[in-house]
Parts: sequence; structure tokens; C-alpha cells
Amino acid sequence: MEISQLYSFVLLIVLVGMILGVGVLVLDKFQEANTTSAAANTSLAGTVSALSPIASTWIPLIITVAVLAIILVLVIRSFRGGR
Repeated sequence: MEISQLYSFVLLIVLVGMILGVGVLVLDKFQEANTTSAAANTSLAGTVSALSPIASTWIPLIITVAVLAIILVLVIRSFRGGR
């Protein structure tokens, strides 16, 4: 991965995080505004609780692994002589 390609990678990660965050917020607002049935409320609560670990656990882990991989590639490339 070249350094010039980092911008698109970072932009993709930020976009995915924003979509997940906005999606969870919208589902939470639907759950608060829902007055039709208990089954719909239970479904929305289950969906919100299923999506929350992605935003709180997986996105930071993916970002950490990606940053460490980029650093490792740059260090190995510097020891190789930049070829």
C-alpha cells in the first residue's frame, strides 16, 4: 500500500463508522417513537443491541490492525532500501 492510497482507506473507514453510528441512532429513535406493538419494539431493541458491538468493538480493532500493518510495511520497506 502506497502512502497516497491511505486517504481513500481512511475515508472508507470513517464512512463505514458514520453509517453504523447513524444507523444505530435512527433505529434507537424508531424504537422510542414506536407505539404500534411490543413485537416491533422487541425487534428494534434486538437490532440495536446486535449492531452496537460492531461500533464499539470491531471498528477500533480494524483500525488498530490496519494502522499497525501500514507501519510494519513502511518499516520493512525502509530496511529493504525502498525498492
